[in-house]
Amino acid sequence: MKQFKTNVLFLFYTALLGAIVGLIVWAFLRAMNLGIDFLWSYLPSQFRFPLYPLCVCTVGGLLLGVWKKKFGDYPERLAIVLGRVKKTGRYPYGNIFPTLISALLPLLFGASIGPEAGLSCVIAALCTWVGDKLKRYKKETDELTAIGLSATLGTIFRSPMFGFIEPIESDKETTLPKASKTVLYITAILSSFGIFLLLNYLTGARTGIESLPFSGVTAEQYLWIAPMILTGIVAGLLFFAFQKATSTIARKLRRFIILRAFAGGIFLGISGSFLPLTMFSGEHQISQVIESAGKLGALMLIVIALVKLLLTNICIDTGLKGGHFFPIIFCGICIGCAMSLLTGVEMVFCSAVVTTALVGHTLKKPLATVLLLIIIFPPRLIPIMLLAAAAARFIPTPKFLLPKRELPAAQ
Repeated sequence: MKQFKTNVLFLFYTALLGAIVGLIVWAFLRAMNLGIDFLWSYLPSQFRFPLYPLCVCTVGGLLLGVWKKKFGDYPERLAIVLGRVKKTGRYPYGNIFPTLISALLPLLFGASIGPEAGLSCVIAALCTWVGDKLKRYKKETDELTAIGLSATLGTIFRSPMFGFIEPIESDKETTLPKASKTVLYITAILSSFGIFLLLNYLTGARTGIESLPFSGVTAEQYLWIAPMILTGIVAGLLFFAFQKATSTIARKLRRFIILRAFAGGIFLGISGSFLPLTMFSGEHQISQVIESAGKLGALMLIVIALVKLLLTNICIDTGLKGGHFFPIIFCGICIGCAMSLLTGVEMVFCSAVVTTALVGHTLKKPLATVLLLIIIFPPRLIPIMLLAAAAARFIPTPKFLLPKRELPAAQ
């Protein structure tokens, strides 16, 4: 009976933790959107200044560099955060506030990154701190940090099952948690996602990516699946090539934190001045690309995608750190729209296949890839998306394109 009460109480704590995660994710994204609206909508409407993106991004890069010079080069890449937690069950929590600011600033200044890396660092640290305070549940608290990360990913990407599967799916062996732990994971994820949706509803906040309408394709158009998958894989290889180049340069300039961030801001500002769609995560620009694809043309869509693939790596490796999922999704949709214009195949169909292949090749997790993208593409395309993700997973990335393992930030 005592053990039963303990289990119920810990389940309650897990649900409460999930709710807190949902609140933090909502507050962070809310602050980010308000800041972006102020810097990029309100201020430009008050006066005209042709070099505005260049000035804002350059100043932003400089400020971020000075901040990181003082407080540390945070946040870490999502892969490093997940690796730390998987290996030790913990994440350092001595730098939560500096990490939070370091995660928010580049997003406000238009960096081509997503919010998942920074939020994951903050919440992993918070969950480790909570676990240390609940020492009476020693065995269970070892899982709290991993549970919090799953809740974070499921909430950020509006896909609870992605949050559950992504951390445990592996290119070697995928092992599901025990039934009791699975209950804790699902409880935290649903609690977090529920609070996030509730707060969005109460405040009328933007919910982010919306599902794209799909009108269907003819039997003949299915013949284009293989070329579309190949196109997505080639884009994935280009992403790794860009990552290899930028990470190699960043390693040589590792000690020059301010200089790297300043240079990143300049690159971002130049790109944003000529190709505004290459800025930001791309989450809120997907519908804009679909609607204006015909006006932009196939060549311009491909240029935007390639520049953004490069710019995302430049931002991350110069210190304007964040996640790469949303930018890659945006690039896949741009290339998919371009392929649709070139082949005449239905646009959402092309975008789904190319994007799934691109994300699948970079993530190397077919099931997580499909669960991530199902928030954008219609469920009837799931079988084709699974095929694209599996094919992309089993096409190996040449070792010479893979960057050296990134060192964790100094603690």
